[in-house]
Amino acid sequence: MANFAKPNAPRFSVEVYQNEFLPEGGRDVHAIVTVTAAGGATATRTAVADGTAAVVLMVDCSGSMEYPPEKMRGAREATAAAIDTLRDGTAFAVIAGTHVAKEVYPGQGRLAVADATTRDGAKEALRGLSSGGGTAIGTWLRLADGLLRGSTAAIRHGILLTDGRNEHEEPAVLRATLDACAGRFTCDARGVGTDWDVKEVTGIAHALLGSADIVADPAHLAEDFTRMMENVMGKEVADVALRLWTPVGVEIQYVKQVAPSLLDLTDRRTEAGPRAGDYPTGSWGDESREYHVCVRVPTATVGQEMLAARTTLVLPGAADEPATVLAQGLVRAVWTDDLAASTAINAQVAHYTGQAELAEAIQQGLEARKMGDVGGATAKLGRAVQLASSSGNADTARLLSKVVDVVDAVAGTVRLKAKVADADEMTLDTRSTQTVRVKKS
Repeated sequence: MANFAKPNAPRFSVEVYQNEFLPEGGRDVHAIVTVTAAGGATATRTAVADGTAAVVLMVDCSGSMEYPPEKMRGAREATAAAIDTLRDGTAFAVIAGTHVAKEVYPGQGRLAVADATTRDGAKEALRGLSSGGGTAIGTWLRLADGLLRGSTAAIRHGILLTDGRNEHEEPAVLRATLDACAGRFTCDARGVGTDWDVKEVTGIAHALLGSADIVADPAHLAEDFTRMMENVMGKEVADVALRLWTPVGVEIQYVKQVAPSLLDLTDRRTEAGPRAGDYPTGSWGDESREYHVCVRVPTATVGQEMLAARTTLVLPGAADEPATVLAQGLVRAVWTDDLAASTAINAQVAHYTGQAELAEAIQQGLEARKMGDVGGATAKLGRAVQLASSSGNADTARLLSKVVDVVDAVAGTVRLKAKVADADEMTLDTRSTQTVRVKKS
């Protein structure tokens, strides 16, 4: 995707939360990096320039979308609602996805430009959507990629809806497609009904830095698609990267987004000069996100201190152009013999470590439940209830209560429910990586 900046774009700031004190011999330094974008066109409600965004909607039209008929009808209505939400000047297209991908509107390998006429034309074309055929999601993404690459828009985004599993394509083909599309456009993915695969849909969204969710009832698709498109229309800066520079001898253990959802970025590093690497964060509007950075420093004696890492938010430049620095923060390490100082855990670090454990406990508990491991499922989901309660994650606690009977939330004592609706289990699984923020005084 191209670099994108404009006068009314949001202003970025970086705050670093950490306990910089280490005991003698201590090496691992943890920090929560809070990135905030504010004051852009979304916040000031000024007009955003035409031509800055391009969106492709990918609608599952496989045979299963007709069972029940409400799914196909809901998909048409949701796509029409999303089209109505497009800002004038936005480039867009609609794809019908089966075991092949077909252009529904405007066709001929191009994108339309949103205005009253093209919106009406697209909605008219939607009336011709019908179900039939298989599911090969990689073909949908490849067609979307080709259409978006023909656009000069900075914000390039896909919205993908499916109701089934990717049964007509080898998993390796989908993985290769996601690898190829990563960095070229972002994508939100939705599963409608309960016959799709959670790991497949969330994997698509995570690979393309988008959101994933379940819409169990097709009647709620239009509302969800409208919210998604409003979010896309609020994006103002594309291709933002979190650049991490470390001194000689410092090793990066991991870089993870921890709010508003969990996303491991460690393996997505691209080199950006001596001892520096960029981690993609996608497109931004007026919003705030948080990242957990862990680095391992060389051993040192009491009284020594060092810069452990420099975190910089950047817009990477073209081939021979320098990056644009948006904001910066520092991660420090100080060695001390003060036991209280060196053993204190920063509140933000502790909170998000707990949120990561919560997601892992849910996923492992649900997997154990599927395998018939009652003891393992009870232990893991009980720990999840305990963590959700202690962190104030009320939404996750509510979802857990549909899978287990909570005896004591504080102690994590639960009983597995004998019967659990597929939609409730899939909702808990899909949303397990959504986090709550630290309650700051």
